[in-house]
Amino acid sequence: MFGKDKDTPKKQERFVVKESHTIGLCALSVICDTATGVHYLAAGGDAFTLSSLTPLLDENGNVVIEK
Repeated sequence: MFGKDKDTPKKQERFVVKESHTIGLCALSVICDTATGVHYLAAGGDAFTLSSLTPLLDENGNVVIEK
């Protein structure tokens, strides 16, 4: 309806939020890059600002990569 084709495959999002938590005034999110599988930890003051982004590390100091 209205020019949209039902058979067109939906484009996969490049970045997906896996988890979100709020600690006081700080929002923390785990974001996964679906193209590489790398997880990132994002910290911000609220839902509209991002103050830092860093790769998420496991207990051995290796970057967390989703297979």
